Amino acid sequence: MKDEHNPWQTHSTKEIYKNAWIRVREDKVTTPANTAGIYSVVEFQNLAVGIVPIDEEGNTWLVGQWRYPLNQYSWEIIEGGCPKGESPSDCALRELKEEAGLTATSTEAFLEMSLSNSSTDDKAIVYIAKGISEGQAEPEETEQLQLVKLPLAEAYQYVMEGRIHDAISIAALLKLKAMQVF
Repeated sequence: MKDEHNPWQTHSTKEIYKNAWIRVREDKVTTPANTAGIYSVVEFQNLAVGIVPIDEEGNTWLVGQWRYPLNQYSWEIIEGGCPKGESPSDCALRELKEEAGLTATSTEAFLEMSLSNSSTDDKAIVYIAKGISEGQAEPEETEQLQLVKLPLAEAYQYVMEGRIHDAISIAALLKLKAMQVF
């Protein structure tokens, strides 16, 4: 690879806003063109974690819920926010239980991604879960979820038909297809 050094110079950082989910900062910078500028960044306080349970018959589960920021209903793999101090794999198993009532005997990380490259530091990690046992879901009080069990190949078709538009879900299901998991 050619030169991969950072051509940006950061001179100062100022916090603009902060809550439990995000922090917005404004940096005074010198750009790669050697001009003065301002760069605003949204820092996420949680790591996005997803988990794709796959049972012995090749089925998975999708969660449907209303996504307030998008003002639309969304079908997704099981996802949640991993707070600092919790391991991503523990978070994935917790979300699996909370949202779908499922437990797993094994998990394996198979996808790590940056969700934006222009204005946020939002990152995600996604796991495959196997050895699935079904139980009772325990969603958070603010979650009104639908759960559907379907063949993994059908979930992939949801992506191809545009029925799934969540970036983490799309990336995870496409990667599983490329890995020839189904």
